Amino acid sequence: MAVKISVEHRRGFLTLNIAFETPSSGINVLFGPSGAGTSFMLAAIAGLQSAKHVQVELDGDALHTVPAHRRRVGLVFPEGRLFDHLSVEQNLLFGLQRAPRKNVRAGPERRRTSRGGGDKKHKPLRPGDVAELLGLQKLLNRRPATLNVSERQRVAIGRALLAQPRLLLMDDPLAALDAAQRAETLHYLQRLRGTVPIPVLYATHSLEETYQLANFVVLLEGGQVLGAGPLTELASRVDLPLAERPDASAVLLGHLHSHAPARGLSSIECGSHIIDVTLCDFAEDTPVRLLVPAREVMLALHPPRDIGANNVISGMVCAVRHDVTTHAALVEIETSCGQLLAHMASDAAQRLHLQPGDRVHVMIKSLSAMVISG
Repeated sequence: MAVKISVEHRRGFLTLNIAFETPSSGINVLFGPSGAGTSFMLAAIAGLQSAKHVQVELDGDALHTVPAHRRRVGLVFPEGRLFDHLSVEQNLLFGLQRAPRKNVRAGPERRRTSRGGGDKKHKPLRPGDVAELLGLQKLLNRRPATLNVSERQRVAIGRALLAQPRLLLMDDPLAALDAAQRAETLHYLQRLRGTVPIPVLYATHSLEETYQLANFVVLLEGGQVLGAGPLTELASRVDLPLAERPDASAVLLGHLHSHAPARGLSSIECGSHIIDVTLCDFAEDTPVRLLVPAREVMLALHPPRDIGANNVISGMVCAVRHDVTTHAALVEIETSCGQLLAHMASDAAQRLHLQPGDRVHVMIKSLSAMVISG
C-alpha cells in the first residue's frame, strides 16, 4: 500500500516536475528549501490549486478524479486558521461535522475506554483521543484569542484529524512558532507518528523537524525530487543534500537498554550494538532515535586504544565524497546498527586512503549523540 503523487506545472520561473511514492502510514516529510514548490504541490493535491497535471493515488484509489470536497484530504496551514467565535471544543467538533456520518462520535468529553477488540489502526479518530494526543484537554472551554501560537496550531491539527481524512497534508506547520513553542509542539507531533493510522505529508524547511518526525523523506529542490526513502538511509547518503549540511547527523533506530546513573550514562541498543549516551529520562525498552552529528564522528583503520570516546563501532566505508570548496570529506559508513556519516578534513581522509569497501572503526563520544523519541 502506498501514496503515489505526481504534479507537473510551470509557476513563474519554477517548473514543477515532481513524482514520488511514500508509505501509506506514518509521517512522510517533504524537505526542501524555500521555493522548492511544496506549498503549491500540497494545494494541488488537496484540489485547491489547478495544475497542468496532478495525480494522487492512495492505496490504489485515484483521489484526483473526485472533487476537492470529496477527496477526504486534510490540510493544515502554517498558521492555525480557527473560528475565533467558537471555543476550542467547538472548533474540534466542526472538524467532526465534516467527517463521513458513520465516523461521527461524541464530543471531546466522551473518551474511548476500551482498548481491546478489533484492529485499532482502522478505528476512526475520536475527539477525546485527539484532545489527549495533542494536549488540549484543559483548553476545551477557551477561545482561540486566549491561546498561544502553539496551542492554536495544535487545535488546527486536531480539527483536521477529526474530519477523518484519508490523507493529511501539513504545510510547514511550525513556521510561525518560536523556539520554545516549536519544541513544545514537536513533542505532540511525535505522538502522531505511531498513533494516527493515516499517511501524513509534512512539508518543512527544518532539518530538526525532519530528524524528529520523519519516517520517510522526499528531498525536493527547484521543483524536482532529488531522493526519496527512509530517513535512516537518506540522512547519511553522501550524494544527497542532507549530508552536505554542517548540522548533518546520522539517524539510528533503537530502544533504551538501561541506565547507569552512577556513571551519568544511558545505554541505547541499536542492532547488535550498545551505544552509551548522556543519562536521559526515557524508560527502559522505549523506542528511541539516536542522532549522531557527522562532525563528531572520528574514524580509524585499526582498533583504537586508550581513548576518551565510549563507543567504538566497526563498519565498512560505502562512499567517500570530497568537497573542494570546503576542503572536507563526507564518508558514508555501513554498520550493524545502521548507516553512519562522518565529516572530516579531506586531508585526513586522504591520509587514511579511505575507499569504498575499507573496514574502519567509528568513534562516537557519549556527549555528542542526542536521544529523542522513536
